[in-house]
Amino acid sequence: TSVPFKDLSPAPYYSAPVFRDEEYILLTPETPLTAALINRLAEWEFREVFCDGSPINGDEAQAAAAADQEDGGDEAKPLTSQTAGDKENLEKVASFYAQFLKYVDSVYTRYVTKGEISLKELSDRVKTLCDVILEDKRYILRLLGAPAVSSNYLVNHSTRSTILAIILGGHLKLPPHRLIELGVAAVLHEIGMVRLPPQLYMADKKLSDQERKSITAHPILGYNILKEKQFPLSICLAALEHHERMNGSGYPRSLSGDKISLYARIIAVACSYDAVTASRPYKEAREGYAGMVDILKNEGKQYDDVVIKSLVYSLSVYPVGSFVLLSNSRLGQVIDVNPDNPRYPVVLVLGSKTPDGKETVVQTAETGVRILKPVRREDAELQDILLCVQTGKLLS
Repeated sequence: TSVPFKDLSPAPYYSAPVFRDEEYILLTPETPLTAALINRLAEWEFREVFCDGSPINGDEAQAAAAADQEDGGDEAKPLTSQTAGDKENLEKVASFYAQFLKYVDSVYTRYVTKGEISLKELSDRVKTLCDVILEDKRYILRLLGAPAVSSNYLVNHSTRSTILAIILGGHLKLPPHRLIELGVAAVLHEIGMVRLPPQLYMADKKLSDQERKSITAHPILGYNILKEKQFPLSICLAALEHHERMNGSGYPRSLSGDKISLYARIIAVACSYDAVTASRPYKEAREGYAGMVDILKNEGKQYDDVVIKSLVYSLSVYPVGSFVLLSNSRLGQVIDVNPDNPRYPVVLVLGSKTPDGKETVVQTAETGVRILKPVRREDAELQDILLCVQTGKLLS
């Protein structure tokens, strides 16, 4: 229901979420609509908002909250989990991620400027990455859901694809030495791009048909580079075949099914998922849920079903790092997977604390608290701004 801005007046709470449009949430029911907030919305030139509920007073809000807990609200069954409030671990992993990103940048830069690539050095670095993923997978996945750190798409893409590929390989029970090989292959799967004009892979616009045709040469160029540097055949083939598709529609050799190497099949899924969810100068990033749905559709049976299943179970249907709207009308961020059911991940409830002051973390489920729909990152960030406005933190 449309509510014209002129009809807004201070109210303790609304009985349902308040939206700017069909997707953009402004207020959750536990957030009061204050005069200060209305003034700030006027500054932002809001003309109308949408809400299926109505203003309610404090007593009604308390009754609604009690009913929510009886129905399985998030405070009713919060998890006692190491994921709650573990800011220190997240910062540690973020620091490692930034360092690994710089290392990948140096790998590409050193090859372009000096023609050097060290298999041993790469293997050692990837081994360390495997150890971090094994210990702190949930934290590194949250970082993958954040905006890109580097402005170099090729470096960002190679780094993110490598992390995803190792996670998938781990779920597929690859032994440690093969995980390292897979990681090295993923770091270098786009190395052939550097033999092409930079304006092709760093373009800030959609490529023409001729430019796209030129891009298809990079798997062969990458294979030749790695073969020349005497990399193992399994790594060379991964670079050559990561754009092959299970139905034979890929390039450069139109291979199909088991004729495509396992590393290439894993990297194909990791690479494609990242391509959908990462931003480019000419393309906005899609949220993790939208990227997951695209991969799950597997239109034309392009991808290995076993690898897709590993992706879903490793990231969940609502991938780690995603923001979501919960069935109790609260916003949350997915922070861990549920190994038993990828539809019901672990969620950090934004702006909510347990009685002992810790962040509220809930295990979503079919009964009780569940995810209603994904929410865009900017929606969740705006919600934080609105909460700060409501509490006076942004008002001078």
